[in-house]
Amino acid sequence: MRLLLVIKKENVDLEKPVNKLNNFLVLQKRIPQIICALLLLGSFSQVKAQERVPFDQGKKYILAKVSVVGKISFNEQTVVTFSGLQKGQEITVPGEEISSAIKKLGKLGLFDEIAFYVNKVENDSIYLDLDIVELPKLNEVKIVGVKKSKIEGLIKDNNLTKNKIVNENLITTTKNYIENKYKKEGFYNTKVTITNTPDTINGHQVNMLVRIDKGDKVKISSIDFIGNKQLTDNQLRAAMKDTKQKNFIRVFKASKFIPEKYKTDLEKVIAAYKEKGYRDARIIYDSVQYSKQKNTLAIKINVEEGNKYYFGNIKFLGNTVYSDQLLSRYLGIKKGETYNGVLLEKRIADKTKPDAEDITNLYQNNGYLFSNINAVEVKTVNDTIDFEIRVTEGPIAYFNKITVVGNDKTNDHVIYRELRTKPGEKYSKEQLVRTIREIGQLGFFDPEAIDPKFKNVDAGAGTVDIEYNVVEKGSSQVELQGGYGGGGFIGTLGLSFNNFSARKLFDKEAYKPLPMGDGQKVALRLQGSTYFQTYSLSFSEPWFGGKKPVQFSSSISYSKQFLNNYITRTVDRSKSFNIFTIQVGLAKRLTVPDDYFVLSQSVSYQHYDLNNYNTGLFTFGNGASRNLAYTIGLSRSNKGVNPIFPTYGSEFSISAKVTPPYSLFNGVDYGNLQNEKEYKTQYTGTSGSGIDGKPLNNGDYVKTETINGTSGYVSVGSDFASADTDVAKVDQKKYNWLEYYKIKFKGDWYTKVYGKLVLRTLTEFGFLGAYNQERGVIPFERFYLGGDGMANYSMDGRETIQLRGYPNNSLTPVNANGDAIGATIYNKFSMELRYPITLKASASIFALTFLEAGSSYPTFKDYNPFDLNRSAGAGLRVFMPAFGLLGIDFGYGFDALPGQTKANGWETHFIIGQQF
Repeated sequence: MRLLLVIKKENVDLEKPVNKLNNFLVLQKRIPQIICALLLLGSFSQVKAQERVPFDQGKKYILAKVSVVGKISFNEQTVVTFSGLQKGQEITVPGEEISSAIKKLGKLGLFDEIAFYVNKVENDSIYLDLDIVELPKLNEVKIVGVKKSKIEGLIKDNNLTKNKIVNENLITTTKNYIENKYKKEGFYNTKVTITNTPDTINGHQVNMLVRIDKGDKVKISSIDFIGNKQLTDNQLRAAMKDTKQKNFIRVFKASKFIPEKYKTDLEKVIAAYKEKGYRDARIIYDSVQYSKQKNTLAIKINVEEGNKYYFGNIKFLGNTVYSDQLLSRYLGIKKGETYNGVLLEKRIADKTKPDAEDITNLYQNNGYLFSNINAVEVKTVNDTIDFEIRVTEGPIAYFNKITVVGNDKTNDHVIYRELRTKPGEKYSKEQLVRTIREIGQLGFFDPEAIDPKFKNVDAGAGTVDIEYNVVEKGSSQVELQGGYGGGGFIGTLGLSFNNFSARKLFDKEAYKPLPMGDGQKVALRLQGSTYFQTYSLSFSEPWFGGKKPVQFSSSISYSKQFLNNYITRTVDRSKSFNIFTIQVGLAKRLTVPDDYFVLSQSVSYQHYDLNNYNTGLFTFGNGASRNLAYTIGLSRSNKGVNPIFPTYGSEFSISAKVTPPYSLFNGVDYGNLQNEKEYKTQYTGTSGSGIDGKPLNNGDYVKTETINGTSGYVSVGSDFASADTDVAKVDQKKYNWLEYYKIKFKGDWYTKVYGKLVLRTLTEFGFLGAYNQERGVIPFERFYLGGDGMANYSMDGRETIQLRGYPNNSLTPVNANGDAIGATIYNKFSMELRYPITLKASASIFALTFLEAGSSYPTFKDYNPFDLNRSAGAGLRVFMPAFGLLGIDFGYGFDALPGQTKANGWETHFIIGQQF
């Protein structure tokens, strides 16, 4: 920016610049006029054209007026005010007052040129003109050279908003940011050019064109080591986590060169030696050579390994709270073991794992926030190093003030009741980490953005304040989907409000659009087609009563299914199957064995009503079944911290769903029902002849016979004992009130393998049994294995079990007619490698690969845990707060479907709203 101060005299042929930031007055001749020349000679003796006058020889004037000239969009008086000059002020020309005014206006960053001119002088009063040229403002930005999906992010990152002042700083920072961004992605030859052109409509604005030439990605052709004998090149390359040479087999880590990460990787090379005992290992020199022809880098690293060392005596000093023996167990290093500097550092303070079992956490989990532990080498003899572990315990610290900021929607009490750090309690790092997990598990905040800040850390008073910074994310979800299945269109509308507030239902001001903030959950789901409708409503309160973590849950649903012919696609509405369900439950967080355990209990009632609904699903088409069940479950979950993408911990659950043992007290002999009169088959048609030609009257007991290849009824009169058993009546009696027990187990582990790569291992088991074997296992509540694991609608309480690589329900036992009848026992095993692409609050995306195996069986006698259907594949998951979880999987089934001989092959599965 050019800053100029000149004196301009009207009607004078000399115009002299006054102060160009070099503290001089420059007088320049413009148009000769005799009168002006005489005035100049009187005012500035011996001053000639192009003569410079020092500040200390300036003349004092009274500032009469400052007029702003030039084309500007700002208010004239505002500009003068910001200059600091005031009417009536005494100023020196040239002097500090005008120089200071130029600097003040320059700091605003709004002007390209600033110049003062003398308009006229009357006696001791001076009139100045302030001539300024504004910096242009940004009208629009156009970025070329990158994908359209990247443009919005670049504009946002550089804050290139409309009416932004365009100056050299903005252009330079924008260019540097984009070049550095793509260099980090491996495009080391990225070039950015920025041009600004005046807007044709508004002369004060410019249009910016950003041209990005990424060039080809620069990869590393080779990483070679010199001088290494104890560790191979491959071992040292593996130690470099972010600098990799080209390898087409590698999937999750591309070959690219980033100088900052390369320096860190050099340190990791030295750390690799220290892990093997080579304490004195060092890098003598390294070189990075660029091949312009191949567009690749070649790295050479010369190492000096040094000698191998061993641990000697290890002595603890300064510890009074914990004994040497206890600290030695935590250290886990014995005399004579190979020196490992990395392990020693981790056993003292593992910076990569906040909840590690190290000595620092031992102290900090018990109040010693100000403790400090250092390992010091005290003696080296030959190849043996003696250490002193010097402990400064410090005073016990206590939590003082605990605050939460950033919760704009969620009410304070919803968060504070989950905090494990209470004012007045002894400081504990373990409880701090646990609190971060609990806040993340609420699902209302971005787990990646939870930041506990230490405030007012006072070692003298032994207190510390903790401020939890959270960022709200959308917690409500909308499910809107449509598809074609079962011979007709299926539509679904689901609304889930996961941070609802029931107490504000009658508060009009709380509807934005619904009362929110109390952590309650309300879900409404409607699903229907031409042949069925399902309606469900559920509500849950995580702190029932508001004092203890006891979750209350309730739900109610109603389904109606009409008989549908899948071939002709006709619906018979005179034949229907209705289900009414209601359920209430309580889940209490336990304290023993630890407070990760939850004991849950619920009572549910289902009423099945069949109206002339004769299908292969049930043996009776008219009647009702009732299912009154009690479910108890014990679970333990410490996975965290992000419920969408857990990186550590596990979840175990075991549950039992049982009904009353009606057969023990109802006095019904279920084994003899087929012999009783009321369960025999009676003829209900018009009178006529049986298959044997003899009379057949309405109400006669009948049996089925085959004569001359034709089957039909023959009358047995009143001899009901020889009549056929009416299976539908028997089953209606057996299943009038459902009697069963159902056991399920699930184990789910999450382990961080490398960097952000997470391994998930899962095992599931389910068994459906009967108290009374004469009554048998019910046809309801069974397991259906195979496919995406999504159940569009469930008429009979079935559970759909996911096993990718196979069609839906295809691995389920069938009857003689080929109809799926469901399994009474199943097991499943799964392994997933997950890698996050982004875990932002707006959208979390991760990729996965999987191996799965499982099978289901009609009875326990058929159970073989090693006879499994296997599959493998890959998939993608996208979680958006407004829509929940969306995903797609491609699975390959290695085994044949029942009744087939070839491997099933590839299957595509779409996932909507399923578990994480």
